[in-house]
Amino acid sequence: MDYGHDFAGLTAVVTGAGSGIGLATAQQLAARGATVFGFDIAAGDMAGVATWVSCDIGDSASVAAAFASLSKLDILINNAGISAVGSVETATDEEWARVLNVNVVGLARTSRNALPLLRKSSVAAIVNTCSVAATAGIPMRAIYSATKGAVLSLTMAMANDFLADGIRVNCVNPGTADTPWVKRLLSQAADPVLERAKLEARQPMGRLVSADEVASAICYLASPAQGSTTGTSLAVDGGMQGLRIPK
Repeated sequence: MDYGHDFAGLTAVVTGAGSGIGLATAQQLAARGATVFGFDIAAGDMAGVATWVSCDIGDSASVAAAFASLSKLDILINNAGISAVGSVETATDEEWARVLNVNVVGLARTSRNALPLLRKSSVAAIVNTCSVAATAGIPMRAIYSATKGAVLSLTMAMANDFLADGIRVNCVNPGTADTPWVKRLLSQAADPVLERAKLEARQPMGRLVSADEVASAICYLASPAQGSTTGTSLAVDGGMQGLRIPK
């Protein structure tokens, strides 16, 4: 697919670029002319698409070292994240600390370290991967939902804080996406086929969201062509948040 070259000459960092939405985003950014660095614990499938930089966003020293390797940055895609299954009744303090540290504090770490470079760019943009879980009650996802609610609020706060720097900050809210991450969760179910059918049925369009669809939305928000778009959340959820199907 020809996406054009609206990112020609720009440098982008995508966290969690080894697979799923992060990989699809790296692929689309590269196809549109960007030089892409994939910050991830492992290289995954980003070879030939992005330059892998070993980075654990849950660790401050790792994040600082990753950004120290860069000399230029125009776009930061905060995509890396982890999940947890359960309610507040079953969630442990250790699970809360682990997921919050990656999904919320990790996003803040990468953004903080990116700011000195982003301030030098005339087209700086940050796009955070949020979730429909930030705005809709998803069963047995208490910790994950809480962290994505924080990401939504943090996106708005960051957009305001960095207006004067000319740094746009937006987020995407995907529904359940057809990614390796979701496939791993399904593999743990007693009946993976049935569980997948349930996930598909709860999205009005009747299917899972594709990684490419989410990546396309991320690239839209990151594009210099959207210079007046900031403080925005863009749903890519098959209608899950806003639509109600007649029964």
